[in-house]
Amino acid sequence: MEGKHKGEVWLDWFLVLVLLVGTGLTISFFVKQKIHNSKAGVAVPGPPGTIVHKYADALNIAMQFLDIQKSGKLENNQIPWRGDSALKDGSEAKLDLSKGMYDAGDHIKFGFPMAFTATILSWSILEYGDQMQAVGQLDPALDSLRWITDYLVNAHPSDNVLYIQVGDPKMDHNCWERPERMTEPRPLLQVNISAPGSDVAAETAAALASASLVFRSTDSDYSASLLKHAIQLFSFADNYRGYYSNSIPDIQTYYNSTGYGDELLWAASWLFHATKDESYFRYLMEENGEEFGNLGSSSWFSWDNKLAGVYVLLSRVSFFGSKDIPNANFVLQNYRASAEALMCSLLPESPTATCSRTEDGLIWVSEWNSLQHPLASALLAAIYSDYMLTSQTTKLSCYYRDFSPKDVRNFAISQADYLLGKNAMKMSYLVGYGDKYPQYVHHRGASIPVNATTGCKDGEVWLNSTDPNPNVAIGAVVGGPFLNGSFIDYRNNYMQNEPTIYNSAFTVGLLSSLVTTSSVVSSFS
Repeated sequence: MEGKHKGEVWLDWFLVLVLLVGTGLTISFFVKQKIHNSKAGVAVPGPPGTIVHKYADALNIAMQFLDIQKSGKLENNQIPWRGDSALKDGSEAKLDLSKGMYDAGDHIKFGFPMAFTATILSWSILEYGDQMQAVGQLDPALDSLRWITDYLVNAHPSDNVLYIQVGDPKMDHNCWERPERMTEPRPLLQVNISAPGSDVAAETAAALASASLVFRSTDSDYSASLLKHAIQLFSFADNYRGYYSNSIPDIQTYYNSTGYGDELLWAASWLFHATKDESYFRYLMEENGEEFGNLGSSSWFSWDNKLAGVYVLLSRVSFFGSKDIPNANFVLQNYRASAEALMCSLLPESPTATCSRTEDGLIWVSEWNSLQHPLASALLAAIYSDYMLTSQTTKLSCYYRDFSPKDVRNFAISQADYLLGKNAMKMSYLVGYGDKYPQYVHHRGASIPVNATTGCKDGEVWLNSTDPNPNVAIGAVVGGPFLNGSFIDYRNNYMQNEPTIYNSAFTVGLLSSLVTTSSVVSSFS
């Protein structure tokens, strides 16, 4: 994966406190009891209705890239040019770390973004599992999620030890070969008490806590194991604070962490949803929330900064309430106000709209992997609009102008449509969707023929080939356009043409929200 060039743009905004109408729903996972009444002219959709085939087709395609990225002994493999790989990963520590996913166009397992990928997949399933089911994509989503969580559990062999990387990036990036033919050493990196990593440990806790909710009704033993590991990892992250990229300086070139407070709040939010333990809620509402929440400012959601996700996830508690938590909690209202300010910044007609966007409407923050931020923002907007709709909240007030749930959803649609080809290049940035999409994706496995007998260095003939990739990395979401809307489809252009698993997770969640309309659950548990 590329070195980190994170565009962290802080948005000035205002705080708005609104009166909430909570709606109680009796619900079981994946089979939701929907509400059909309306209030103040806001119709609340029921079960998944008419399918939007454009998004359903795109979701089917997007899901497949997660299969392409799988490491280990593959099961029911549907990708003809992929096979078993990295079967001995973890063996030097007598662990089975063969599963998990390769991060991008390389063959490194970076634990930080992989855990975040799992968290986003879990959140997407929890909110939109019934809509995934309606288009036949729930089982693939669950399978990909479990492929990661199996790895994360094995990477946590004791309370205060977490293996956070498999492979040597320098060595890997000097090779151009198929993962099935790797013979280079695959060293392991860990965080522990003497070399802490609150950011990666807390993100892994968030991944396992959220996944425990996903599997609770279908595999209670597995769910309980995930939650046990999540609780232990959060305690480790909180009690032994430090940046993992300070403990392991070599990681700074690839996934440098700019803070761990956001991950602590993110993990605590998921653990509150998973356990209903009020101690996690107090953690968020008291000094840790004050220190790390940055309430009064907002930031872009990404693998490195989770605060925007915290705001939206905690606004769920504000919208739908909890029998143990008063809706009038002032700090909780500030988290929701932070989410509202974020939504106001995203809406192009809002008085507080961000200027960080292209001329044709794509949120644009960083030239490196530019699609990450608009896809992440669109997913948050889709979720927030559904919270508004389900709770029958009729408007979002942005200074002197009000917006409806539909307005917020339309923003999410605009970013999804840009991804799928409604852009200056008239190109789909989702590989395999539409008639025009990148042909020279920066991806080792896709660029080398299956029958090629290349090793580490002689595979570069395929890196430098002027022919399109012989294997289609179907479902890959490439880095994306520059600010002027241009895109160079060139294999060595890893800034624009390298896909990542977390971009895929955002895309799966976003498309799942748009395949049809329905109300969301009022509680995950």
